[in-house]
Amino acid sequence: MSIERFILRKLSRCKQKQLRANLLQLLIIRIQKAEQQRIAMEKARRNAV
Repeated sequence: MSIERFILRKLSRCKQKQLRANLLQLLIIRIQKAEQQRIAMEKARRNAV
């Protein structure tokens, strides 16, 4: 199971506000990091051609 799926599953079942906020922030950070990696890969591909 991916970490993102784990976080989503925990978010759907969690009732503690602070824990939900932390999980949501972690998910947002992971999405932003993945987006940065995608952009870097696209730039590398363009520079390689």
